[in-house]
Amino acid sequence: MNLIFKIIRHLTDIMAPRSCAVCDRRMSPDESAICARCDMRLPRTGHETDMTGNEMARLFWARIAVERAAAMWLYQPHSEVSALIYRLKYGNRPEQGRQMGIAAARELKAAGFFDGIDLIIPVPLAREKMMQRGYNQSEEIARGVAAVTGLPVVTGAVTRIRNTESQTSKTGVQRVDNVEGAFRLMRPDRVAGRHVLIVDDVVTTGSTVCACGKELMKAGGVSISVMSLGFTHQ
Repeated sequence: MNLIFKIIRHLTDIMAPRSCAVCDRRMSPDESAICARCDMRLPRTGHETDMTGNEMARLFWARIAVERAAAMWLYQPHSEVSALIYRLKYGNRPEQGRQMGIAAARELKAAGFFDGIDLIIPVPLAREKMMQRGYNQSEEIARGVAAVTGLPVVTGAVTRIRNTESQTSKTGVQRVDNVEGAFRLMRPDRVAGRHVLIVDDVVTTGSTVCACGKELMKAGGVSISVMSLGFTHQ
């Protein structure tokens, strides 16, 4: 089966070459989303070595109970990682979200990150943004994670009931206020008693994940873990 997949990928690359999401160079059949050269250069978080006490996990201490948390890359403004995420969100490239989700999940799976997790909840977009963008970048990342882990992606359990302003230029307190009451639990039966993985594109202060997670926990018996592509140093 792996040989067949490789042959199909090779033929596909000949007919429709894939380009690196960072440098735009043509990728080899063995590369996914990002070429090997760029992958080596992007700054890693190293969160997989300490999934419960790393810098991202500590964001949630005393705010919401999180089993484990990890991001792949350090996110800084005007960096290659920020450009990568920007193109994913605004460049009409949903396939890159899936590819990066696959790449991240492969590394985290080897560290046991997904052990005991029951399902994946991508942070939902407001209806207005979904209509403008045509897709939810967090859901695309989650689809990539699901392809590696076999975990189901659940999109109807929680919804974003109001649009929120961009978090980029806001202070920590403003970010909390901005997402307060932004989510509503719609299907508690889908998550009750489950270990849920919340997936987002970038985690900065953790306010969005906290607001989403608190709403999910209203279902009862819900455990939360968090995964993102990017993480911003405070």
